[in-house]
Amino acid sequence: MHTPLFPALAVALCLAAGPAAHAQKRAPVPPPDRTQVYDSVAQPAVPLGGTARYAQFLADHQRYPAPAMQQGQQGTVPVSFVVEKTGVVSHVEVTKPVAPLLDAEALRLIRSGPRWTPAKNGGQVVRQRVTVPVSFVLSPPAATVQLPAKGGAPTPPNAADIAASTHPNQPAVVAPDRPATPVGGTDAFFAWIEKNQQYPKLARQRKIQGKVPVEFMVQADGSLTDVRVLKKMGSGLDEEALRLIRTAPKWEPATYQGKPLKQKLVLPVLFQL
Repeated sequence: MHTPLFPALAVALCLAAGPAAHAQKRAPVPPPDRTQVYDSVAQPAVPLGGTARYAQFLADHQRYPAPAMQQGQQGTVPVSFVVEKTGVVSHVEVTKPVAPLLDAEALRLIRSGPRWTPAKNGGQVVRQRVTVPVSFVLSPPAATVQLPAKGGAPTPPNAADIAASTHPNQPAVVAPDRPATPVGGTDAFFAWIEKNQQYPKLARQRKIQGKVPVEFMVQADGSLTDVRVLKKMGSGLDEEALRLIRTAPKWEPATYQGKPLKQKLVLPVLFQL
């Protein structure tokens, strides 16, 4: 009696295919650690509303500490934090301190920010560590000075005419030998601002606070002119900032080669409740 060929062949094929099929099976992927914080993920966390709106929030709500401003403190404070799976921000810390007042304001600013869309990695929502640089920048000095006509000899600037340039409608900008400074010093000027500031009633009712950047020209005689708000806040704050600068005491003018000249400056006027 002959043994059927096909059943034996089928068994052989099954035996041959068995090890290969087993080898192709992938090892099970362990579930992600619920407490792990990722520095790099497939889909990073982003602020609700997008990064542009988040940057605008930081700019609008930053309060430059007045004492830090008076002392000329500036710099970029890197703030590290964890975006939780719920989108809230936790474990906020400064990774590289700059100055105590600036560090504290950077921490406050990040903690008061909006929620985030959490990160994802491997299809799972995960915790992610994020670092945001918070910059505190004082306006750099700049001055407009008279330049000689093409081919002419250098002409020292004077109080009457300092806006000439080699190109019409394009005054030259140079670093003055001595920048303009408030009479009596920076501390005295900020003390005057604080003493004479009249917080607008509407802004107080709406609990609006922040900084109004005001551009102005310190003339060669020390008077403050061409005052304008660079970024408006409304609720009467802009008008009050303009009034303060227009009525402020005279400054010591900038000098270039020993001669006084006008200098354009930007000063943030703080309003804090």
